[in-house]
Amino acid sequence: MKNAFLFFFLVNGLFSFAQIKGKITDEKGNPLPSVTIYEDNTYNGTTSNEQGSYELSTKKPGKHTIVFQFLGFKTQKLALDITSFPYNLDVKLTEESFTLNEVVINPKDNPANQIIKNAIANKKVNIEKTAKYKADFYSRGIFRIKDAPKKILGKKLDMFDEVLDSTRSGILYLSETVSKITFQKPDKMKETIIASKVSGNDSGFSFNNAASANFDFYDNYLPFDVNVVSPIADNAFNYYKYKLEGSFYNENNQQINKIKVTPKRESEPVMEGYIYIVDDSWAIYAVDVNIKGEQMQNPALNLLTLKQNFSYNSESKIWVKNTQTIDFIFGILSINVSGKFTYVFSNFEFDPTFTKKTFTKEVLTFEENANKKGDEYWNTIRPIPLTIEESTDYTKKDILQTKKKSQVYLDSIDKKNNKFHLLDPITGYTYKNSFQKWSANYAGILTGINFNTVQGWKIATGLFYTKNDRENGKYTRFGADFDYGFSEDKFRSTGNFIHKFNNTNKSEIQISGGNRVAQFNEEKPIKELLNSVTTLFFEENFMKIYENNFISFLYQREVTNGIFMKAKVDYLENKPLSNTTDQTFFPKEKNYTSNNPWAPKDYTTPAFEKYNLIKAKLEARINFDQNYITRPDGKYNFSNGNYPILTLGYEKGFAGSEKNYEFDHLKAKIEYDAKLGNKGILSLNAKGGKFFNADQISFVDYKHFNGNQTYIGFSESYLNVFNLMPYYTNSTNDSYFELHTEHNDKGYIMNKIPLLNLLKSNLVLGYHLLSIPNRNPYAEYSVGLDNLGFGKFKMFRLDYVRSYQNGFQKDGVIVGIKFLN
Repeated sequence: MKNAFLFFFLVNGLFSFAQIKGKITDEKGNPLPSVTIYEDNTYNGTTSNEQGSYELSTKKPGKHTIVFQFLGFKTQKLALDITSFPYNLDVKLTEESFTLNEVVINPKDNPANQIIKNAIANKKVNIEKTAKYKADFYSRGIFRIKDAPKKILGKKLDMFDEVLDSTRSGILYLSETVSKITFQKPDKMKETIIASKVSGNDSGFSFNNAASANFDFYDNYLPFDVNVVSPIADNAFNYYKYKLEGSFYNENNQQINKIKVTPKRESEPVMEGYIYIVDDSWAIYAVDVNIKGEQMQNPALNLLTLKQNFSYNSESKIWVKNTQTIDFIFGILSINVSGKFTYVFSNFEFDPTFTKKTFTKEVLTFEENANKKGDEYWNTIRPIPLTIEESTDYTKKDILQTKKKSQVYLDSIDKKNNKFHLLDPITGYTYKNSFQKWSANYAGILTGINFNTVQGWKIATGLFYTKNDRENGKYTRFGADFDYGFSEDKFRSTGNFIHKFNNTNKSEIQISGGNRVAQFNEEKPIKELLNSVTTLFFEENFMKIYENNFISFLYQREVTNGIFMKAKVDYLENKPLSNTTDQTFFPKEKNYTSNNPWAPKDYTTPAFEKYNLIKAKLEARINFDQNYITRPDGKYNFSNGNYPILTLGYEKGFAGSEKNYEFDHLKAKIEYDAKLGNKGILSLNAKGGKFFNADQISFVDYKHFNGNQTYIGFSESYLNVFNLMPYYTNSTNDSYFELHTEHNDKGYIMNKIPLLNLLKSNLVLGYHLLSIPNRNPYAEYSVGLDNLGFGKFKMFRLDYVRSYQNGFQKDGVIVGIKFLN
């Protein structure tokens, strides 16, 4: 019996190692990368690596017909009779001879156009053939850096030094995954990662997955940073010109048409290259296209090349994508990085039976110990052999990883980085103990120097201690913030403690307290730096503040998928503050306004009387369309955007120093982004609420709205701000409704306008509404250009805004400087 079991495992091991392998070259002996290799009339396939080497696993010896398919070369179909493994088979491919039949056609007719029209007309039929399937999936990703600079903007770039060669080039990232996927059109996917490998990190989990590789040219758009129009989209003729460059017959005697795809307008989200269409069935045979980074509004990306190869099964009569590669080059600030992702789909099972429980909100999960597979496993399962460079990188970084985990190494790195420098008292200082996973930070004073009319010149800093357990998703942080106002001659401090329990339900506790200065609007619509500039240079002291002594307790967590709860209790002692300085760089005839938002010209009456209050808040955020990825290091949530996000809140003020300060406040918010194909994104943010028993509450506890009187914008979008509304003129302790909506065309209109299309910008239309009782509604209309900038730096936005409240109020231009946020 023992010998029988031994025989079983030996045979099983033989089959596991059963391989056809070799090297593929052209007629001159040059290796051919990314050649598609598959067993005829099966869905068992692979592709060659960058050195032309390949390995194709088969289940048993005997007769096999192997197909070698590569764009621009004649497909070879070889019949083999294999008696033992491994079976070595080197293949030499010859260039394809394309023919273009000489036919008499109307000069206005274009044979390529008719082929594309047929492909579009037959999309539904071809889509339905692969609308439901199960398959095996393999991916490999690699990032390389070349000629890395030693410094950027005067700062050393030494984070990669240990993996770079003498030319400062090398592999930054290398990873692989093996998974099983279940898919149903249009977007239902379930993926289980069986094995995951990251070079230099045996605790790491690759982010490579099938969803990120799901680029379907039968769809109208390919989802990149913006939706890129497919060459066979329903509206493709509005974006592309086509030319039939020739045709050839494959090994199944099917005619393949090679169509050159050229954009009508380079500025639009389009691609350029070739699409191969099978005659009669009008299915996709292969795709080889380029997309520029600026065309998908990713200026750091220079070029992306996407290739797909499809194989044909004469029994099922289905063309199916079996290999895909994505090559890209990006560069910024003298850093040049290239990358490549290779994907292999195999062992398809079409039209499987799915139940309601097949697809859940969990779209990806990892098998236990998926990242602990050894070389023995990978050598049997990996469908694409490693190159010498990749093998060397795994070996080199495995050794380096062991070294990096040692206390001696970590202490030596900390000793170097923990050195104290002359400017650290100003710029800040960090002391780390990497082996014990803690750090202590001093924030410095450079970013804490500001000016306001209450405190005068203010210096702020902080001390913090952090213990971070990334592997288990935990961290603990406690610290203190300090500030001193010179004109006010007052020192304030606060302390805080944060502990995150895990990275699964994001359970977290926060405790804080102390004495601080706070804006009346807790969302802090006025940035301290900007307020300093407007105050000192223009005598516009927009920021209004008060003193807040407090103790706060907060607990938050995800109670179930898609529902995030937050509970907070604050004990508050609020005091009014007054201006203490009239300093300015350029004195003008006008004076600073008072620190009373109610009465900016009243310098004696405080905005409110000192009072005490306890506030309790309960908030629930509901994401109706939340999917998630489960990894051993945590749960990662994301939304497909099919449904809005709803936030509900209740706030109660009680135990006040006077009864009239107590109140109840109900509120709700809806956020939604509607993706309109290649026509941009329509975004909505609607908020409403109602106060009860709040007739005489303090102005501090009113609902304040985010105005803007500086003509400077900070955020990516203006879905939470009124850009011309004074900060506190519409504050309320009654009911309110607030609506912000923007349509960003993502270049859909701007790309078509001569000269303006050179800006490569986005047209943004906005509408903003505020309604409160006993007052005419306040409204803003805006039109602007986003994605402005220089070269690869697109960090600016310009908007023309008009405001109305009982008629026209004012207009102005808002300059958006996004990097200041």
